[in-house]
Amino acid sequence: MSSRTSPLSPPITIRRAVAGDARRLTRIVRGSGAYRGEYAAAVAGYRVGPDYIEAHRVFAAVGAGEPAGRVLGFYSLVLAPPELDLLFVADDAQGRGVGRLLVAHMRGEARAAGLDRVKVVSHLPAADFYHRVGAVRTGTALADPPAVPWDRPEFEFRIPAA
Repeated sequence: MSSRTSPLSPPITIRRAVAGDARRLTRIVRGSGAYRGEYAAAVAGYRVGPDYIEAHRVFAAVGAGEPAGRVLGFYSLVLAPPELDLLFVADDAQGRGVGRLLVAHMRGEARAAGLDRVKVVSHLPAADFYHRVGAVRTGTALADPPAVPWDRPEFEFRIPAA
């Protein structure tokens, strides 16, 4: 578990997501402001189900002082092939360091799993975030209509050995 404190916000804890978090995680995905307008169709019917949570390494960020069970953000690390499949921060929790904390935690999990790199196919509005937290641009994932009708930047986190 990791946590971060600052004078401006209470500590944030990262914990393993459980099946009971599925609705909360789905609400964060579907409510993401980064997917409004032309991107809305990509998440309109998206669901993070209990089966997904049990099959992958899904971790949730929870803040002290938040209502019971409120998840501020989450990520999903797939080990084979190594990929950061999902990373979302609730709109009203952005700017508090939640995304950076989730990435740092993901890197630790990847290192513990023996991975030396983790791929990310980024949503266009998130590309600058991934660059700022140390991911290296490696290419472009081409559009795959109708599910994803736009090209997306590909990044990679390089995971140094401990």
